[in-house]
Amino acid sequence: MRALRPLDVPAPDRQTRAMLPRDTLDQILKRFEFLEAQLAAVANPVMLADLSREYQGLKPVVQAIGDWRSACDQRAEAEALLADPELKALAQDEIAALDAALPQLEAQLKLALLPTDIADDRPAILEIRPGTGGEEAALFAADLLRMYQRYADARGWRCEMIAETPTELGGLREAVMRIAGDGVFARLKFESGVHRVQRVPVTESGGRIHTSAATVAVLPEASEVDIAIPDADLRIDTMRASGAGGQHVNTTDSAVRITHLPTGIVVTSSEKSQHQNRRLAMEVLRARLFDLERRKQAEARAADRRAQVGTGDRSERIRTYNFPQGRLTDHRINLTLYALSQIVAGDLDPVIDPLIAQDQAERLAELEA
Repeated sequence: MRALRPLDVPAPDRQTRAMLPRDTLDQILKRFEFLEAQLAAVANPVMLADLSREYQGLKPVVQAIGDWRSACDQRAEAEALLADPELKALAQDEIAALDAALPQLEAQLKLALLPTDIADDRPAILEIRPGTGGEEAALFAADLLRMYQRYADARGWRCEMIAETPTELGGLREAVMRIAGDGVFARLKFESGVHRVQRVPVTESGGRIHTSAATVAVLPEASEVDIAIPDADLRIDTMRASGAGGQHVNTTDSAVRITHLPTGIVVTSSEKSQHQNRRLAMEVLRARLFDLERRKQAEARAADRRAQVGTGDRSERIRTYNFPQGRLTDHRINLTLYALSQIVAGDLDPVIDPLIAQDQAERLAELEA
């Protein structure tokens, strides 16, 4: 890799100079060089993993800095050629092309410089529960679970079911699933909220359209380092795992229920292995406590301003799935797509990408305010 030097080339105009934090860029470049040297020298596997993670995170930032700086260099060189009568016309064309490209390069650099959510690269705990609407809401909850499973499969993520309570008609009373892979929480964190469906239920004989709802919660997985839970704060009960209709799926007390006494949070896992259930239930409990703390901090920061996209407020409707018209509407960003069948089949990127773009735009606006 070529050597990185301080940013001493002036930007094309005074406005650009004022908007880009030169000292911050210099520090990033120096830190990147340091990490690159350390990766070649450190032998400790744990330290090496931490350094590698930070190095990979800085790579796109350094690339954006390099691209922007290169364009600034080229523009400065073209300006110097304006004094040459033979090269003036060529220099003017190059300056015009660079002036057209620089705003986009600057925008990309600003996005790269946005603070990242420390939870973005973590696995996620996905929880789905029916809301208003009776059995139709339970059926819709099952549809949402399949939608997220298909989306995870398409992205190469790994799904691990922690708890699933089906109804006799194929719906869900509750589903809790762990999803692991690259950027899971970063892409799914905007799914938290109330999802509303409008369609003719299979239980409806008169052909009338009903409105039902289900709630989705997406929590970043927390480690023991993030959330330390004293044993004295826990009550752990074992019971027999049961399936739809109350029929026992095994004859041993394998299901685990953990109650966090200070908050009253109750977590249940009902797979076949009691040891696995305890591990999974603790992962969910840590994720819920971690999310609780994150939301407290977010609410404190947002007390004097409008709630932002992605706060995970599950008390308000975020999306409507209208099956008769094949329409999906995300109410947070006024997005309407007439591709409902593809979306429920797992093609969620056309919904998630605009949400991420809106979040980035709002955070940029905050930084520039």
